[in-house]
Amino acid sequence: MRIISYNVNGIRAAIKKGFLDWLQTNPADIICLQETKAQKEDIDIASIESLGYQTYWFSAQKKGYSGVAIFTKIKPDQVISGNKIEQSDFEGRVIRADFGDITLINAYFPSGTSGDERQTYKYQWLDEFFDYVQDLRKKRPKLIVTGDYNIAHTEVDIHDPKGNKNSSGFLPEERAWMDKFLGKQWIDTFRLLHPDTKGAYSWWSQRFPSVRLQNKGWRIDYICISEALKPQLKSAAIYPDVKHSDHCPIYAEIK
Repeated sequence: MRIISYNVNGIRAAIKKGFLDWLQTNPADIICLQETKAQKEDIDIASIESLGYQTYWFSAQKKGYSGVAIFTKIKPDQVISGNKIEQSDFEGRVIRADFGDITLINAYFPSGTSGDERQTYKYQWLDEFFDYVQDLRKKRPKLIVTGDYNIAHTEVDIHDPKGNKNSSGFLPEERAWMDKFLGKQWIDTFRLLHPDTKGAYSWWSQRFPSVRLQNKGWRIDYICISEALKPQLKSAAIYPDVKHSDHCPIYAEIK
């Protein structure tokens, strides 16, 4: 099971930048997208399905905002849109797919960069999501949680930790949530297999084009797995040279 997580920052914009050509290279069996910013009917689904992918979409009620999708060449046993938390579902933030005894959660965590109100909601969402996955794991112990977490966990995950100590996405409370989450026997697949790697980022600010060229980034996208799946983890990687978005794809392979 080859899995990619990718915040495309608008699927229609990504398609204009060669996203479909990249899909033709068969980068993964399951591709989890965040921030699709589109309804299913806005996309030429046939061009994606012709490559062997079934597509499942959970879009925000507000058009052109948020949204998640799963493209998969492995037929899921079931797909569930949302996690039955009203505001999260209104914003199209969580979609679940079950493959045998493995459950995949694709999530787009809120950003707090637009102000205090959204930062407050981000903390609320984090607490609600934590309870959701912890409860789900009691019934489905083999869990994968992919997505844009909008949090750089440690200083090695951000190019300028001192300069960003007061920035949303690297606040002490957000990093403490990651500590709590990973402390409950969740595994950051990339960091497990690449514990000492520096300069491995998945997002770069678009305000200054040179930022990506200089690799002044943040690692805020993750594929995390429950402890029960640890023996089945084969590999993990980040693909910074794939450029359809201000993020890049991240990868993990589960046996």
